Amino acid sequence: MRLHRNLVLAIIKVLDGVFNQDLYADKTIEKILKQDKRWGSRDRGFIAETSYEIVRWKRLYLEIAEVKKPFNYQNLWRIFSVWAILKGIILPNWKEFEETPRRRIKGKFDKLSKIRKFRESIPDWIDDLASKEMGEKKWEKEIAELNKMAPVILRTNTLKVIPSELQKILHNEDVLTDQVKGHPDALRLRERSNLFKKDSFQKGLYEIQDASSQLVAPFLNIEPGMKICDICAGAGGKSLHLSALSKNKGQIIAMDIYKHKLAQLKKRAKRNGAFNIETKLIENNKSIKRLKGKIDRLLIDAPCSGLGVLRRNPDSKWKLQPDFLNNIKKTQLEILKQYSTLIKPNGKMVYATCSILPSENEYQIKNFLDSKEGEKFKLEEEKKISPFISGFDGFYMARLSLK
Repeated sequence: MRLHRNLVLAIIKVLDGVFNQDLYADKTIEKILKQDKRWGSRDRGFIAETSYEIVRWKRLYLEIAEVKKPFNYQNLWRIFSVWAILKGIILPNWKEFEETPRRRIKGKFDKLSKIRKFRESIPDWIDDLASKEMGEKKWEKEIAELNKMAPVILRTNTLKVIPSELQKILHNEDVLTDQVKGHPDALRLRERSNLFKKDSFQKGLYEIQDASSQLVAPFLNIEPGMKICDICAGAGGKSLHLSALSKNKGQIIAMDIYKHKLAQLKKRAKRNGAFNIETKLIENNKSIKRLKGKIDRLLIDAPCSGLGVLRRNPDSKWKLQPDFLNNIKKTQLEILKQYSTLIKPNGKMVYATCSILPSENEYQIKNFLDSKEGEKFKLEEEKKISPFISGFDGFYMARLSLK
């Protein structure tokens, strides 16, 4: 592989934003990619994938490069050179690479690879917590899988097209896909592609959604005509899936505390042809009281640590802090207690997270069932999706019904 200076400089800018300014990797990369319209898909792919890879292995690379925050210009180049040497890339005769210690880089890599926190590039506290909750062997397998690049999975919008038809349409747009066993509406891309510019995407024929996430909406066991509430809807990936499963019948109330996310959901719903979705901003308890005892199905896609989706958001492990995790666990239980009152007799709810920690998942369900608010419910079924076993994101879901 031959390195091109303008592409490497773009990566250095991304690293400066993420490492020095604590910006989000996806937003930073998106901004950088807009700076030069001459870059083709291969150039853009190199910038994005290399940036994500260096962010993913941040701890390991910093230890090898022997640099600490704040990182000056030369420090960032040292970090990049570690990536290049470990990839077997021949460094050009640029001044930034003049003092690169090639042998020492490989030697330190071999030594640090024997220590999990460096080998898997994970903060000490997450490594300690996860190994304690899950067991050493299981955590070792999960974190290794979570450090791999995530596949791109599409969810067919069955309001407009069936998966086999979508495959043909995408094939005509030079996008090759495979169906995913056990996920009836899912298609996996064989090669990464900029889908957002495709006519098929603009027509709302699909959404980008991991295979594990696609299991949540069906787990709610809905029927067309039901009144469904998605109370942590965000930008609405699962609300849109619920609309497709309900065949645009009944009512889906998508609620969230963030107005901008609901605005994004409205645009996506219009593109998808999902007309039975109503958005509702959560501002106070009044909106909750009006729905008390009126909901057939309730989805709580709870805020969580996101440890099950580290492949997609590698920078999140550096932003996550113990205090946030402790607080979010309290929030999860509060949401369960508060919103479970919306369910009407014979109704059901699903609690889901994209975490693999038992303390955010099955322990929370036990805490809820042991509470005053939860004593009227029973656990029907729970599902734990292991990244190591499935090859997809880590998820947990539990379906509860009123006794």
